[in-house]
Amino acid sequence: MRFMMLMIPKGYETAQPGEAPSAEAVAAMMRYNAELQEAGILRGLEGLHPPSAGARVTFAGGRPEVIDGPKIASSETLGGYWMIEVPSKDEAIAWAKRCPAGENEIIEIRQVQEMDDFPADVQEAAAGFAEMQAAAQAGR
Repeated sequence: MRFMMLMIPKGYETAQPGEAPSAEAVAAMMRYNAELQEAGILRGLEGLHPPSAGARVTFAGGRPEVIDGPKIASSETLGGYWMIEVPSKDEAIAWAKRCPAGENEIIEIRQVQEMDDFPADVQEAAAGFAEMQAAAQAGR
């Protein structure tokens, strides 16, 4: 089973573009990332710039509206993620508990939907998804 572990650093919603964690925090996280890799369960990982460096597209009334560098009221702003593949949710939780996160950070664990999770009509509607996903991963 694949699980996404989402890092939610409280306070990141007000971070300015270019703000970075300390070198010590990054070094500790790199050691954790290496553990995931050495265990053979790491499938992907990325960190994200703060919301102030991004944009949000909303669809009120069915029409797109762009908000540049949104000021987000939520204290649950995504800071990055790991994609891991483990046999169970319990094992994903065990790996999340090993993360050297600070007291202001939360890790949310979400299982990735696999095509087999869906009924036949949904699988049929998503015909070609696996090929699209493979091409995206290959950079095509």
